[in-house]
Amino acid sequence: MWRDEVVTYDMARRSLPDLWATLAEVDAVHGLYYLLQHGLFRLFDGADPLLVLRLPSVLATAAATGTLVLLGRGLAGPRTGLVAGLVFALLPPVQRYAQEGRSYALVCALVVWASYLLVRAARRRTGGAWAAYGVVVLAACLLHEFAVLVLAAHLVALPRTARRTGLLVALAVCTGLAPLVALSMRQSDQVAWIGGVGAGALIGFAGVTVLGVACAALLRGGGRSRENVGLTALALPLLALPPLLLLLVSLVKPLYVDRYVLYGHAGTALLVGAALDRLVRAVGRIRTLAVLAAGAAVLALLPTTLQLRAPQSRTDDVTAIAAAVRSVGGDADGVVFLPSRRRVWTLPDPRSVRGLRDLALDRGPVASHTLYGTEVPAAVIRARMLAAARILAVGDPAGQPVDHVPQEAVKRRVLATYFVACRTLHALGARITVYARPGRC
Repeated sequence: MWRDEVVTYDMARRSLPDLWATLAEVDAVHGLYYLLQHGLFRLFDGADPLLVLRLPSVLATAAATGTLVLLGRGLAGPRTGLVAGLVFALLPPVQRYAQEGRSYALVCALVVWASYLLVRAARRRTGGAWAAYGVVVLAACLLHEFAVLVLAAHLVALPRTARRTGLLVALAVCTGLAPLVALSMRQSDQVAWIGGVGAGALIGFAGVTVLGVACAALLRGGGRSRENVGLTALALPLLALPPLLLLLVSLVKPLYVDRYVLYGHAGTALLVGAALDRLVRAVGRIRTLAVLAAGAAVLALLPTTLQLRAPQSRTDDVTAIAAAVRSVGGDADGVVFLPSRRRVWTLPDPRSVRGLRDLALDRGPVASHTLYGTEVPAAVIRARMLAAARILAVGDPAGQPVDHVPQEAVKRRVLATYFVACRTLHALGARITVYARPGRC
């Protein structure tokens, strides 16, 4: 489990009144997902927590893959659908979030299903078909509101004769989403950790887009028809528009995180699947080269596939951190978290800090209806720390950005001025240090 999954685990196990009260203050964007997980933990009480936490994402990715096969089959034939499904299942971002207790795989599955329903609605032009499409898109948006960006891609994909109806459905979806947007905008401090768009994100977006455009150029004839949605007309906007729009918004307020638009990889898979089908249908050397290239790509992805299934693929390893805290914290008077949000590391296993006074804590996460709890004023933290002889500091590794709020500043200042580091352990994503008064290590 890593820190984001811990938040899911903790929120899902709160009582419904506590969960509702917390969502009114923070993390409303994930509220529907937490409610789903709450129901699962109630239903499968006593089962392996990680199984309950992650199985929805596994099943959602399997469903997304199967639906993508049907979508590709309807747009370009059985082999295109099959290859597109295989490509989708092999993509590293898809594999990562297929095994994570967060909402992104479920959102992706719903967007793929909505894309399938969009193609059907454009063909049938019935109220029921459009209603089904709208309901599924709205469900995706309620699971994570950035799914709303797919509406732009879908509108571009529609033939002109169906675009007016599509626009009306999109407006209805946005109306249904509006209350969640209004609530989450009041909680915008929650995404203050997102920095500006880095070079890696831009290079990744550019690379995937170039790949999609190259595949579209190879296909050529798969664009929009007068009456129906074509494969290229759907897949290329699905691949490019949601991340592009999020990148543009990030010029004003940084919001770009690639997992927020994970569903765009469905477009990548459709384009690559159709292009590979086209190349395999060719004769002679082109067909041989296409088969060899596909095999080489699968082999090249194997190390990444294996690495994604190791703890080192995540930002931190909460199990390892809890074990390290238990091993060195037995003789400490208290514990401080640097920054306070790292208190999340102890939520799955409170035994790791049993007997240790949390020197900065005011009210715990459940009592304060927050994710990480609230802390007392800086002056109180200072007094509590100075009253201790040995302090366990649990925080980020060296070199990470530090918070400059008064509570965090006073923790660092007191440790640096009045204590010396006696022993430090490193776990994935964390540094655990025992501090004592000079001469008392």
